Amino acid sequence: MMTIFRRLGLAAVCMGMLANPLSAAPRLPDRQVDTLAAQAPQLNRKILQHAVSAMRCAINNGALPAQRLAIIDFSRPSTERRLWIFDLRSNRLVLSDLVAHGQKSGENLATRFSNVEGSNQSSLGLFRTQESYIGKHGYSLRMDGLEPGINDRARERAIVIHPADYVSPALIRSQGRIGRSLGCPAVRPEVAQQVVDSLKGGQFMFSYYPDQRWLQSSVYLNCQPKLVASLAAARGG
Repeated sequence: MMTIFRRLGLAAVCMGMLANPLSAAPRLPDRQVDTLAAQAPQLNRKILQHAVSAMRCAINNGALPAQRLAIIDFSRPSTERRLWIFDLRSNRLVLSDLVAHGQKSGENLATRFSNVEGSNQSSLGLFRTQESYIGKHGYSLRMDGLEPGINDRARERAIVIHPADYVSPALIRSQGRIGRSLGCPAVRPEVAQQVVDSLKGGQFMFSYYPDQRWLQSSVYLNCQPKLVASLAAARGG
């Protein structure tokens, strides 16, 4: 009888983890995550664990290792610092700052996300940063979305990291939120060069929101080796 109860209890735990993937983040000791979490106490540790796990899934299945990892927590309001950049070689925090979301994603809080061109919404998931360039917004950074159907049209949509005057603490004081982009993770002009220089050339960026469809279907969060490996091969690693 006790064996039956134990099995039922285990099944209930597993069902709960499937219903809420964020709570299913690994509980085993992870020195890198512990070190990074200590560097950024305002970042939810479970989100950090998700970002690191997604990155490791990519690397373990064909993607080249990176030197830095950026995390955006879109569950936080735009009035708060919700962008973190970590140096993975020294396991230290490089920067924590404001970042904009898309106009159609929400006002102060982003609640809607899209992979559709012209949606003016932000995208979730794991990205790989690419080349820097000088564009209409100045010194900017292109990136590719790695998740099919979630963010893989980022380059087609011109979703880039760029400086924007509307990412400003002064606007928080005057209108209760920073300005919004057309879907790009825009940053303050004062930190834009540091952000671009830190992330250019094949780093990872992970954008988070507790969207259940994405959490349950992401090929990186729910590491699907065969599919991830085929995606890496298609991109050339």
